[in-house]
Amino acid sequence: MSRVLRTTALAATAVVVALGLSACDSGASTSADASATPPASTPAGASAPGPAPATGGPATGGPATTDATGAKADPAGTEASSSSDRPAAATIGRCHTAGLKLSFGNGDGTYSSSDDQQHLEVLMTNASSSTCTVKGFPGVDLKAADTWSLVRTAKTASTVTLKSGATASFVITYLPWEAGSGVEFKATSVAITPPGETTSVTLTWPGGSLLRQDGATHPGTYVGPVTTS
Repeated sequence: MSRVLRTTALAATAVVVALGLSACDSGASTSADASATPPASTPAGASAPGPAPATGGPATGGPATTDATGAKADPAGTEASSSSDRPAAATIGRCHTAGLKLSFGNGDGTYSSSDDQQHLEVLMTNASSSTCTVKGFPGVDLKAADTWSLVRTAKTASTVTLKSGATASFVITYLPWEAGSGVEFKATSVAITPPGETTSVTLTWPGGSLLRQDGATHPGTYVGPVTTS
């Protein structure tokens, strides 16, 4: 009888031990499962934090630093030079009448009359101490008992730059008068106004009488543009 009771007690003890081991295994499994749970995902549209910015160099667009010598350095080239540091561009002005010396190309001698057109070169010398420019046609007025303002050619004028002492020129083409050829214009002087100016210089006319054609559609007497001499 006592042997039967001991056997029953041992069996009960084994059942209790088995239940305890089962309970321990269940707890370990739960703990392992909990530690394996992945972290919550980053919400859509949010960026993950990046690495911290590197130090030691100037930020783009930031203030310039100083180099080892203490001089101001601007490796990014972000600081523009002050306008006061740049020299102003030199401006070359127009040649004015007061600064020009006018003369005839081959002297002020008398021109012989002819049935052919004559070409009288007029020189314009920069007598000032500054460089200047001239562009266009001069005003040319022949003087006699009245005034004959010459027409211009269809040639294109270009800018001529004259340093101090340099010379430009233009040509007066004219048709001399011959007895019986038409109306005579007895020119005694010529007033020349440089391009862009209102003040003229008067020179003695070196030629003889001209065939008057101031009313002609295509006169034989006219003036060309200023060019380099």
